[in-house]
Amino acid sequence: MPFYEKGDVRIHYQEVGSGFPLLVIPGGGLNSTVAGLANHPFNPMEEFQGEYRVIAADLRNANGGESSGPLESDRPWDAYADDHLGLMDHLGIGECMVLGFCIGGPFIWNLLRRAPDRVVAGVLAQPSGSRPEMRDLFYEGNMKTWGPALTARRPDVTMEMVDKFLTRMYRTNPDFVFTVTRDFVRNCQTPVLILPDDIPAHPYAVAMEAAMLAPKAEVSMFPWKEPKERIPLAVRQIRSFLRAHRPASV
Repeated sequence: MPFYEKGDVRIHYQEVGSGFPLLVIPGGGLNSTVAGLANHPFNPMEEFQGEYRVIAADLRNANGGESSGPLESDRPWDAYADDHLGLMDHLGIGECMVLGFCIGGPFIWNLLRRAPDRVVAGVLAQPSGSRPEMRDLFYEGNMKTWGPALTARRPDVTMEMVDKFLTRMYRTNPDFVFTVTRDFVRNCQTPVLILPDDIPAHPYAVAMEAAMLAPKAEVSMFPWKEPKERIPLAVRQIRSFLRAHRPASV
């Protein structure tokens, strides 16, 4: 896997296939890695490489990954968006489609806010969201797991820095999809396909609220992961959605 470097940031990425670019954002929260795709309901790198140029990267500072960079505690979500957009720039990609699992949901909404002219369509699979009854779920989970593992291998990072980073990321605006407002979603003209989940980190209600608000949203059957025989149907729907919104000139 090659690297993209910009200043103090070093992003480990992989690309397969050819065709219109499809950026894949693995799940796994702040430990999102390309290797982790092997444990997902399906692996988009394998499923779509025959039709698209599929690109995925280890998230900055993911434990188990090879991407690294500073903790930008004043703008955590935008720092990750910088990495995704910077990687596209590095690869000479203007427009792309994005498929994200878990934390990829909030990331996709932020990319649509930051670069609406570059993201043609988005697929949000089992997207993360904020449960009103569990507002601190992500903060507490990352303080227990991601933070200690990161500080153990990065002497320059302290738990105080981790706390500040996670507070800004998950406690400053602990609502809905974290990165954008309901008004943004209501006015978003980019086509999105949402495949809901229903576990604490992937609230069904938030996924469906986003699907109902977004004027060009489609939604999958639910549940789509169980029984496992349903997964190929979900992949088929994703494939149809991507084909429908891929620019005609490609």
